[in-house]
Amino acid sequence: MVASWMKPSAWALEPEESNFAPTTSRWSNKDMDPVPPLLRTWSTWNYVTYWISDAVNLPTWELASSMLAIGLSWRQALAAIAVGHTIIAMVMVLNGTVGARLHVGFPVLNRSSFGFWLSYFSVISRVVLALFWFGILTFSGSECIDQMIQAIWPSATRIPNRLSLSAGITSNGMMCYFIFWVIQFPIMLISPQRIRWFFLIKAVIVPIAWIAILIWAMVKVPPSISLDNQRASVSGSVFAWAWLSSMNSALGNYATLAVNIPDFTRYARNERAQYIQAILIPTLFTLTGFVGIAVTSAGKVLYGETLWDPTTLIAHWDRAPKFFAALSFLIATLGTNISANSLSAANDMMVLFPRYINIRRGQILCAILGGWALAPWEILASAPGFLNFMGGYTIFLGPFAGIMVADYWLVHKGKVDVAAMYDPNGRYRYWNGINWRTVVALLFSVSPSFPGLISSINSSIRIGDLNHIFDIAWLYGFFVAGFIHWSLSKLFPAHETFIDTAIIDLYEHDQDTDANSHSHNHSSDEKVIGGG
Repeated sequence: MVASWMKPSAWALEPEESNFAPTTSRWSNKDMDPVPPLLRTWSTWNYVTYWISDAVNLPTWELASSMLAIGLSWRQALAAIAVGHTIIAMVMVLNGTVGARLHVGFPVLNRSSFGFWLSYFSVISRVVLALFWFGILTFSGSECIDQMIQAIWPSATRIPNRLSLSAGITSNGMMCYFIFWVIQFPIMLISPQRIRWFFLIKAVIVPIAWIAILIWAMVKVPPSISLDNQRASVSGSVFAWAWLSSMNSALGNYATLAVNIPDFTRYARNERAQYIQAILIPTLFTLTGFVGIAVTSAGKVLYGETLWDPTTLIAHWDRAPKFFAALSFLIATLGTNISANSLSAANDMMVLFPRYINIRRGQILCAILGGWALAPWEILASAPGFLNFMGGYTIFLGPFAGIMVADYWLVHKGKVDVAAMYDPNGRYRYWNGINWRTVVALLFSVSPSFPGLISSINSSIRIGDLNHIFDIAWLYGFFVAGFIHWSLSKLFPAHETFIDTAIIDLYEHDQDTDANSHSHNHSSDEKVIGGG
């Protein structure tokens, strides 16, 4: 029995004939195929609740507050957040429209611009980032559990520590981490079509709680005391680069989702449903940033120290408000970790091993690898340089997004072949599966930021003005990569990738032939279409 379970064949998914890949199971599976019409369930309202849910999270709270530490005033910090998120919203809609139009996720879509095999570089990059940040946000959620337990049982602070100092975590911390992980696990396994209801719940509960916290802060310490007395402590060129660096941080906050937003918009009822993101993203994230600034500023007056982490701020509160505030932070962290990390990692891992991994299995692997194998508590406790590296790794994400936007909208003008994205020998093979134009674009857009990345990891390495490129790494990478990719594609066109009419909805013929047969005999209908 055990021996049979050790065989790879025992873990192979139930064979489902992919109607878009040339061979069954090897290049695609049911979750990788374009989303069929019956499963395109996300409406405009679902994207509204999704972004209300995703904007209200701890990293966004802390992002604005941290900008004050480098010398910006609160108004300047909010301006950086607003401009940064306006730019990222435009990119989100451009890439999101592609997902909503083609109904395929980022890993498959990327093959049309990178080439079938080179696309795996961007996919693996996303997997690594998602796994690490899944673990780090899970640890943040455990801090919320810690505050909730202390609110119910204050004696929990006296739990003896049985772990060594080298473990990077206490016995109490490990208990809280395990509790949050267990709470999070079943919610992760909700299908992408149904998880939108969790985002709706979060979009109602968390904003109400955070508005209540904001009102508390303004009543306790009026803005005339907490905010109006704040002034920028930098000026001239120092201020200019500090502001640009802050805006780049705002861009980097959701640089990953700007790349893989098709993983969510592929479920849209139509491409118009996700246009609302252009307005929602800058508005919601700026408001959330203001809450972080206002509450942190009030906390500085009340407690005499700058408490950027809201879980440390509520530790000063009475038991009941501490519990409910921590609960709101917990729900906020859950939603963000599932949307930005768990589902993203699952979509990416599924493309690497479609015969063995679907979305659900990918999320389980993410929970195990990101949650336990990477030991995020050790990363947070003893490796700040590594955290800087993970944050700096977003130097790749700007170029990825720029290449995707340039290729679909400027080079091919929306005329792509969805079926060919599943064929390693199809029109998107380029040169041995590699689009050399993309390689050149990545080389010139990423390399100049490397000195700044190295300096951020090891501050003893001085690079002078070269660090300024790293300060605007996302913007630089996005525009440089997009321009080079577009230019080379015009000068040296890959003729085999150009078609007169887009081949998009391969289910359309199925609907026209028999509107009801799709729901009764889904797999057999797809097979006919795929063979056409």
